[in-house]
Amino acid sequence: MTEKNEHTKITLVGKALAHEGTEFVYKGEVHECEGCRLRKVCHNLLPHRRYRIVGVRTATLHSCHVHVDGAYTVEVVEAQIPAAVLAERTILNSTITYEAGCTQSDCVNFDLCNPEGIVPGEGYRIAEIDNGGVISCDLGKRMKRVLLSPF
Repeated sequence: MTEKNEHTKITLVGKALAHEGTEFVYKGEVHECEGCRLRKVCHNLLPHRRYRIVGVRTATLHSCHVHVDGAYTVEVVEAQIPAAVLAERTILNSTITYEAGCTQSDCVNFDLCNPEGIVPGEGYRIAEIDNGGVISCDLGKRMKRVLLSPF
């Protein structure tokens, strides 16, 4: 079942990535895209946001200077982002402005504290809280794992 709704966008992704459920962070346009007739379709997403593919249209394999094997048309929605939030701020459906800032790159939870796909200063809704308790933090902070939804 797909999650198509009014927030679904049409774009192109490489053939190897074009599978329902695949998530990616859109990095922005690269110079190989200059002059491509499909450029506007590929680059209608917001940079640095995480997207999930909810539909794949395989009828036409488009040639692409970035994706050697070609690109398919896909339907995407903004994806929820796994993150770590201070335990005292983890209230279901509350809104937060996520502030990453941990520099302990060797910490087991570094990627949760600095999640890819978060846009600094943007607002997010705490969509789900992992009730597994407090996660470990090398700095001694009480953190919980959550799923954030952009709004």
